[in-house]
This record gives sequence, C-alpha cells and structure tokens, in this order.
Amino acid sequence: MEHINAALIESLGEPPRYRSVPAPQADPHHEVAEVLAVGIHPVTRAIASGSHYASSGTLPFIPGIDGVVRRADGSLAYVGGPGSGTMAERILINPRSAVPLPADADPATVAASMNPAMSSWIALHARVPFRPGQSVLVIGATGAAGSIAIKVARHLGAGQVIAAGRNQERLHQLLSEGADKVVSLSPDDDVTTAALAGAAADVDIVLDYVWGAPTELAMRAILDARTDHTQLLDWVHIGGTGGPTITLDGSDLRSNALRLSGSGFGSIDMQHAGLPELASAVASGALTIRPRPAALVDIEEAWTYQNSPGERTVIIP
Repeated sequence: MEHINAALIESLGEPPRYRSVPAPQADPHHEVAEVLAVGIHPVTRAIASGSHYASSGTLPFIPGIDGVVRRADGSLAYVGGPGSGTMAERILINPRSAVPLPADADPATVAASMNPAMSSWIALHARVPFRPGQSVLVIGATGAAGSIAIKVARHLGAGQVIAAGRNQERLHQLLSEGADKVVSLSPDDDVTTAALAGAAADVDIVLDYVWGAPTELAMRAILDARTDHTQLLDWVHIGGTGGPTITLDGSDLRSNALRLSGSGFGSIDMQHAGLPELASAVASGALTIRPRPAALVDIEEAWTYQNSPGERTVIIP
C-alpha cells in the first residue's frame, strides 16, 4: 500500500504530529490532487481541539479545512469545507466544488487569505442584503479576519467603513487599509460607549468577530444612539473571541429595527457564496494576508506559532 506524509491529530487539544498515512485513492466522485499550501486558521485549531461545533471528535484525523491544490490536469484550485483534512501531501477533492485559480496565483497567499476573507465576504455577499454605499462597522477589526473585512467591505462598495478593536497600533494602520474611522475598545466602558455612539450610531451593518460582553456593550451603545430607530441594523455574528453568549433584552428587538444573524459553517449553501469572485480578488492581490510558510515536517512548531498582525502561517507539504 502506498503511503504519503500528513499532519495527524492523535489527541484533542494537542498539536498534530508528522505521520505516514495511506495515500488517497480516487473514486467515481472524487479525484486525487496534490496539496500546495494549507493555512493554519483559528477555526482549524478550534476544530482540532474539539471545541468547535464542526468538530466530530473522532480520532485520529488529518486537520485542515481548506487549501490550494494542483489537479491532475495541472490547473490550480482552492478547495475547502469542514472535514476536508487538507494537511497532507495529497487529498481527495470533489471536482464540482473546486474553485479555479489563475495559473499565476501564489498558492501560499491564497491559502493564507481565503479563509479569513471568506467570513466577511459571505456575510456581505450572501447573509445580509448589502448594497453598495451602506456603512459597515467591524468589531474585532485588529485580528486577521477583522482586518481583511475592512478591505472586503471597501472592495464590495461600502460607503463608510468603521474599524473597532483593542490593538491601538493596528487600529491606526487600518486607516491606510480602507477604514474611514477607528474606535478604540478600551477597558473603560463609558469611554467605549461614547466612542461607539459617536462613530457608529447610524451604521447599517455590523460584522462582529467578538461577541460576549463586548458585544452587549457595543449593541447597547449603538441602539441607544441611533437617530432613526426604524433604520434597519443588520448585526452579523461571525466570531466569539469575547465569549460564546450574549444577554439581549427583548425590548431592544421591539424598539429597534435590529436583525441578528450568524455567518459560519452551515449557515449558507457554499455554492451560492460567490467564492470564484473572492478567489479572483485574492489572487489579484486585492484581498490578501501575508503568508508565513512552514514545512509540513515542522507542523508541531508551526501549529503553536503566534502570528503577528496581518500574517498567517501556511503549511507547504
């Protein structure tokens, strides 16, 4: 039996190990593709730890939710989805769901950028009825996905983009990356409330990468400050760095045109997510995160590496 090298999760919560596994075999519905680059995303680690809702908990398994591959005909494609198991030298792919990439696309850049860009792209492309000219607030804008959400909103035609986050240095950098205003989420609740009320009282859409207590504060600040409470506010929950739950007073829903939704695995048919257009924008350099390449054999060290702002570790098999 032929074998290939892969990363393998053998215990939940521990880094994957470099292991030899049986080579994939094509079947009537899948073809074998060579893996060129795989991003180590926060959701990848969360699934591998068993803490994410998309984790099956079955051991052992190959981590990786997406990646760039070279198909048998030599063409490049982006592939992905929960349970993809992409951190291996070769994988099985469904040709129908493979997103074509230009021949000159940089695999590492695409692998680093597609997943973080996808969260905001799908939210604005398919989860809410976004229209060019609308205003967008990104809460958690100093993280990788939040930062690229600024670029995505601008790319899709947002009239105003507001970035809110805790990292002061990164916040001010975002002013040169598409943000019109920045809001510091400081430890002082009163200061944060006033800043949000002043900058985002009448925003149309909130892309929320934080949730938890910070979202409760932000939602209250914005709802109280709105000049027209009948103006629709689409609040999209994407990430949960601030906690898994919020407490929401029912009167806030009754007294405001507030619509809550979530964007993640299971919330949308990915065939309607506009991924070919996103892949084209990423490949062109319009929506990118800087890749930090690491070899598959060094997976344990790469898994625990802390990326700097605007960077993502990418495994190169």
